Amino acid sequence: MLKTTIKVSNLNNLSDARYCAGMGVEMLGFSMDELDFDKFKEMRGWLAGVQIVGETNSKDISTIIDLVEKYQPDYLEVSDWENMIEIQRIGKPIILKVDFATANLPALFHATKGNVEYFLLENSDDFGIVDDGVLSQLDAWSFQYPILLGFGIKESNANDLLEQTQLTGFALKGGNEIRPGFGDFEDLMNVLESLETED
Repeated sequence: MLKTTIKVSNLNNLSDARYCAGMGVEMLGFSMDELDFDKFKEMRGWLAGVQIVGETNSKDISTIIDLVEKYQPDYLEVSDWENMIEIQRIGKPIILKVDFATANLPALFHATKGNVEYFLLENSDDFGIVDDGVLSQLDAWSFQYPILLGFGIKESNANDLLEQTQLTGFALKGGNEIRPGFGDFEDLMNVLESLETED
């Protein structure tokens, strides 16, 4: 069991996916733009008891509709909030990926509140960290909105972030396999293990 809701993004191999499912990760994300459909179908066949998130960066509604019909995810993750009404009509719970560094977040939250299941905050600033200023913003926003934090999470601060904010959970990233069964996802493993509950 994990202490909070976790989504792992951009999974592309069965080893990572099964490890995450075994650790109690609720949502497993797969790029519908990049992941070969046959590989996705094979991986999905091995997974039970998890929510599958179809991830796309497309802003074209007809492309998104086609992807959802093909991949049949439980959740749809998009980064295009301006077409939210059309995206909602697809009929899947929506995770909206937004950039902490560049988006006008208060306006975006206000415009889309009630239309999305979760806001996933990423940060295009490679040096973006969670300092005291960011922490107080996250606390204020997470009190009002369902936020999955997708940056600045480390084994050393994951539990503190949960204690000091109202965050709904975390969004972590999968790694690439070096060879079948051997992945480069040590950071991910360390964060998940730090969030395990005792029972």
